[in-house]
Amino acid sequence: MRRLLRDLKIMLLTNLWLIPVIAALVGALFYFVAPPPPMHARLATGAASGGYHAFAERLRDELAKQGFDLQLVNSKGSQDNLAKLDNDEVELALVQSGQELSVSEKQRDKLSALGVMYREPLWLFIRADKTFTGLDELKQWRVAIGVPDSGTQAVTGALFAANRIEPEHYPQSWQATGGSRAADALIAGKLDAGFFVGPAENALIQRLAAEPDLRLASLRRVPAYLARLTYLSEVEVGEGMLDMAQNTPREDILTLGPVATLVAGEDFHPSLTPLILEAAKTVLKNGSLLDPTGTFPARPPQSLHTLDEADYYYEKGLPILQRYLPFRIASLADRYIILAIPLLVLLFPLFKAIGPIYRWRVRARIYRWYKHLREVDQQLYKGGLKADISEEIARLERMEDELARVDVPLSYSNELYQLHVHLRYMIERLRALRERR
Repeated sequence: MRRLLRDLKIMLLTNLWLIPVIAALVGALFYFVAPPPPMHARLATGAASGGYHAFAERLRDELAKQGFDLQLVNSKGSQDNLAKLDNDEVELALVQSGQELSVSEKQRDKLSALGVMYREPLWLFIRADKTFTGLDELKQWRVAIGVPDSGTQAVTGALFAANRIEPEHYPQSWQATGGSRAADALIAGKLDAGFFVGPAENALIQRLAAEPDLRLASLRRVPAYLARLTYLSEVEVGEGMLDMAQNTPREDILTLGPVATLVAGEDFHPSLTPLILEAAKTVLKNGSLLDPTGTFPARPPQSLHTLDEADYYYEKGLPILQRYLPFRIASLADRYIILAIPLLVLLFPLFKAIGPIYRWRVRARIYRWYKHLREVDQQLYKGGLKADISEEIARLERMEDELARVDVPLSYSNELYQLHVHLRYMIERLRALRERR
């Protein structure tokens, strides 16, 4: 056992050169090839009182459980969010579907969609004493159509454009206002109707639904709008769905609306995609008043490029390791597995060289002694020694003592003993030569 341990020690000492080589390869691969994903990102959300911000807060809290820091950045709305992505002010943004069509193709090519988070229906609240039959009728009313560059005005503008009502022909009674200001005016009777965009649970929508002097109108010709505005979807709202006490709406209605899409910019690290989508799935797992359980997140609209990591998530779910391990650990393990292949390719010739190099290093400990024996032999062949024979014999005997302390593996002992024999032979040869003199 001691002999085996000694042989193993010799082998390890002989191949110590591999340690710095392997360390350098591993360090270079990890430093240059696969930097770890950052555990932080910035998300543009919209106004602090809006639905985007409310959802983003829940998403932030869920991601914090995995040690991920999601910083929320308020904005003026979807258009501002797209501008912040383009200017690299944020890595992520919530964008109303269809808004991406308003930017240039060059800007759109820099964006990637992670998925749809939820639907944002368009709500048309009117005074209870009004009768609504179609959008043309609104020309005679005082109507809130949404503030400029807002998601609400983007949708209403698209509907009006489909009816060939262009901005320059908007009646003076239409007001570019929205949100709480429009709701206050509508409740106070200063407006006859108002358009609002947001999920059914939104505090503003719930406030309007609870007002007895207001009612929710149903849009007509929804299929015709959907055929022209493909980024919108049909939304069915059952009687009393928004407020059962006030029975809002008073009958089943149809409306339409965009979807809230999570969009990433160029600085977003794709490896974070499954982490964020899984957090969104947890936040949305119970569904909503209008969205059934398990509906979202869903595949994003085709108008935006989709990350490969997002496609994988929608097809197969989380990567295998992330199903069982925290994201930090799973991410590191994924990197190790991916880097193991090129590392093995690089190390294979090194490991293949271990055997020949090991044999050479061990035999070198033996063969270096033959150099002096060869020199003595050549001098004898040429007719004499440069040094005194007695001095050479003493030198060889010292070599013999040193050789006794040379340690080689058991499998190479035969060569060591052959050297002992050859050394002793040369000593005896020199002694015989000295006696003849």
